[in-house]
Amino acid sequence: MTITRESAFEANIEAHLLGHGWGRLAPSGYDRKLGLFPDEVIEFVKASQPKAWQQLVTRHGGEAIAVDKLLAVVVKAIKHRGTLDVLRNPVKDSGVPVRLAYFKPASGLNDEQVARYEANRLGVARQVHHSESNPLDSLDLVLAVNGIPVATAELKNPLTGQGIDHAMAQYREQRNPADLLFAGRTLVHFAVDPHRVAMTTRLAREKTRFLPFNQGSAGPGNPGAAGNPAVTDSSGYQTAYLWEQVWERDAWLDLLGSFIHVSTDRDTGERRVLFPRFHQWHAVRSLLAATHRDGAGVDRLVQHSAGSGKSNTIAWTAHSLSRLHGTDERPIFDKVVVITDRKVLDRQLQETVAGLEHTPGTIVRVDKHSSQLKEALEGNAARVIITTLQKFPVVVELAKKAAAEGAAREIAGKRFAVVVDEAHSSTGGDAMKQLKTVLTSDDDALAAAEAAQAEAEEAEEANDLLLESARLRGKSGNLSFFAFTATPKPKTLELFGQRGADGRLHPFHTYSMRQAIDEGFIHDVLANYTTYGVYYRLANADPRVDVEIDKGKGRAALARFASLHPYELDTKAEVIVEHFRQKTMSKIDGRAKAMVVTRSRLHAVRTHEAIDRYIKLKGYDTGARPMRTLIAFSGTVTEEDAPEVVLTEASINGFPESQLPTKFKDDENKLLVVAEKYQTGFDEPLLHTMYVDKKLAGVKAVQTLSRLNRTTPGKEDTFVLDFANTADEIREAFEPFYEQSIATPTEPNILYTQLHDLMNAGVLSAPEMEAAVTTLLEGDESRQGEMYANIAPAVGRYITIEETDPDAAEAFRATLEHFVRTYAFLAQVMPWTDAELERLYLYGRMLLSDLPARDHDPMPQLGKSVQLTHLRLATTHEGSIALEGSDEPGVALPGEGKGTQAEPVLDKLSALIAAMNEKFGADLGDTDKVWVDQQRTVVKNSADLRVVAENNDRSAYELVLAERLADLILDRQDANTALVDMFFEKPGFKQQLIAYLADTYDEFRQESRA
Repeated sequence: MTITRESAFEANIEAHLLGHGWGRLAPSGYDRKLGLFPDEVIEFVKASQPKAWQQLVTRHGGEAIAVDKLLAVVVKAIKHRGTLDVLRNPVKDSGVPVRLAYFKPASGLNDEQVARYEANRLGVARQVHHSESNPLDSLDLVLAVNGIPVATAELKNPLTGQGIDHAMAQYREQRNPADLLFAGRTLVHFAVDPHRVAMTTRLAREKTRFLPFNQGSAGPGNPGAAGNPAVTDSSGYQTAYLWEQVWERDAWLDLLGSFIHVSTDRDTGERRVLFPRFHQWHAVRSLLAATHRDGAGVDRLVQHSAGSGKSNTIAWTAHSLSRLHGTDERPIFDKVVVITDRKVLDRQLQETVAGLEHTPGTIVRVDKHSSQLKEALEGNAARVIITTLQKFPVVVELAKKAAAEGAAREIAGKRFAVVVDEAHSSTGGDAMKQLKTVLTSDDDALAAAEAAQAEAEEAEEANDLLLESARLRGKSGNLSFFAFTATPKPKTLELFGQRGADGRLHPFHTYSMRQAIDEGFIHDVLANYTTYGVYYRLANADPRVDVEIDKGKGRAALARFASLHPYELDTKAEVIVEHFRQKTMSKIDGRAKAMVVTRSRLHAVRTHEAIDRYIKLKGYDTGARPMRTLIAFSGTVTEEDAPEVVLTEASINGFPESQLPTKFKDDENKLLVVAEKYQTGFDEPLLHTMYVDKKLAGVKAVQTLSRLNRTTPGKEDTFVLDFANTADEIREAFEPFYEQSIATPTEPNILYTQLHDLMNAGVLSAPEMEAAVTTLLEGDESRQGEMYANIAPAVGRYITIEETDPDAAEAFRATLEHFVRTYAFLAQVMPWTDAELERLYLYGRMLLSDLPARDHDPMPQLGKSVQLTHLRLATTHEGSIALEGSDEPGVALPGEGKGTQAEPVLDKLSALIAAMNEKFGADLGDTDKVWVDQQRTVVKNSADLRVVAENNDRSAYELVLAERLADLILDRQDANTALVDMFFEKPGFKQQLIAYLADTYDEFRQESRA
């Protein structure tokens, strides 16, 4: 029965295309020598550029010669420049410019441009005998634009026992990559069956890498997995979106004109084609359609998994928004501002945006001075501006200065699309207010101010400046935010999410972590996860002194003391290095790298030192494959015992910070120790293993561990060894972002509860607040004293309350702090403005800055008060951490924004140590005693004792050891006086110590024989 054959599938796809603007190409019309459908090329030029064609006929002396000459020029241009460049830019034949394609004009006002666009000839050919090396070889489908082949497809039908895997195998095994169609013409190849689609941009025999090109099977009971949704219409094909949406005439031409990017490898000169994955293409098209419908002023959030090509999606979005026109044929946005939260601009993002088709000068990278940003905002040429959020506060000052000098504020009156990378970390309340101050249009300001004025008059509140300040915290009709993140916090959803039918806030578009893992775009970083428990015992160095310290700070100080103890650092270093050598070093064809995540800059420096010590001790820094360690941290580190020594990342590594990503690729640089730095935005596919020695939670956990998820040929898995977190803690951090994140909208009325409590606390005065805030907003520097004059009385009343009722004073301060934080966030999403709340916010910030500092003890320094006596590391979890996803909505302001207000609890140092030992000192024995093992390390590092062991019997070695040990102990007198006393005052202890350390004799002998 023919209905079950592959040819029926092929015919149905062709029929759909022919019915929607495509033309049928005869397979025989493909010229294998030219790599073209030559008749189509000529027909397009004749129809779209009749004047140019007549010029060619005249100059070449006849039509036949003109055909041959033009085709030769086209073939030569494609060979030199590539297919995409020839489609986007003209070729020249005998001085006559000829275009090989026209892309849709941004507006429909120019009839000639519209007509030329309509003249494009999209053609589909079936069973094309394309191969020079095998004339019998044929392709199921070849797609061409104006006679130039741009794509191929192999179709398979499960009803005949074949599916998408067979199509991919056919490309790998039966297609010759050297054939002209593959080597020098087409841009992408699709493997298709009725259920799934995969694509590749480069055939390389068995090394051909296909990527899924599916929608994802989101649906009831199976959200965000790989594959495609179940069929809900009569088409019957789950993959019908490929020919109905992607190959749709306008969409396909847009994809060729605005999405595909070709770069040239600097080393090999090879062209690499970047073709969007389905979720990237669909996200951009969806954003454009919604923005075309709604215009400026609507914010949208895109939740795309880490490692899914988010930078490229941002680039395509920015480029497309800069050309987007509304129904009135006018640009919806005057400028598109791309913001990244990194101080060092994301070069990948910059290069991708700049690499797309554009007129020179329309894309500006602001990576120097803020004045450069202001010029780009004010000028007419720049359409896409790439910058960092940190530069906007300076622009605010520049704009104020220009206004003060009477200069026209050119920025006002424009409409802006603001594309935000990693939305949750770039959208703080005050930073966003400053951005909005720069970008808000005067028209919007006038309309909003009029509305606010009417409300103010009704409420007998006529402070225009105050209402304008509040308005700038809220939404603006001339600004549209397009926020991208893999890990949207509830606050991010509150700012940019869409309210669904369920009343909850959802992202506008989602490509989930689950789908990315299922499709193989990223690795599952939780598939091989081992947690270690760190058990230690502490002792009070001087039991006669048992001070009282804050219980919370004391616990933190004790844990920090243990984590920085040389013995714990050395023990972890041994685990890290030996695990890397035994398990990781051979991965990714011997190129695997690892990252060590530490809790502070000081921890990073000490950990780096410990790892280097162990590598040198074992001789791993020499030989055929030496092992070296790099470090990454910002700022400086000063050693407590040597404050004159200031360490930096560059001084330790021996090269500038900017070179680290490149240096890390060198074969000998195996480990990278980091503190905060490189835990986000670091895209290194060779990272295979991570050693975590820092508490991670929520977004930070996902971002940090996701550094491992990038794929590369030869990388089959990842591994995490975690000293600081439990499997349950990591699972809890990942689950909100495994599928689509959702949140419950916050109720802004919680602010009025705090307002009531604050105004009735006996500290604030409404007239003083109004006078101080009015002075602040008018901005006259000569009147600064008036602000202080209206803040000082409140400070005095606070101090009076603090003297009589410290608890009440602290409650007021805590409530005011929480109000300021809560309002700064909620004011961005409130549908209304309230002058009373804005006044309290502005006054509250000033008052908090002027209140007397809290009399809290600093973190206690315990270095001389506590000794680490035992240490043991033990595995607590080994294997996969399974995720199930969560439909529990997040909350932007847990506890209604009130936070915790716990009083400090004092406890004796001895009680804290006992509690820490109960938690961390389980089942410790004599072999765990740190001060004994420290001496063993000293003995093992003694070159003299090694020589004695290699040339004498054990009894002679023990005699020499007893003599030398006294000197070694005395050398450590300052570090451990208790040990010195025990050694010289207790003969039994001395004998036990010598007997224990004498075992090094056998180790020395064995090593000498080896």
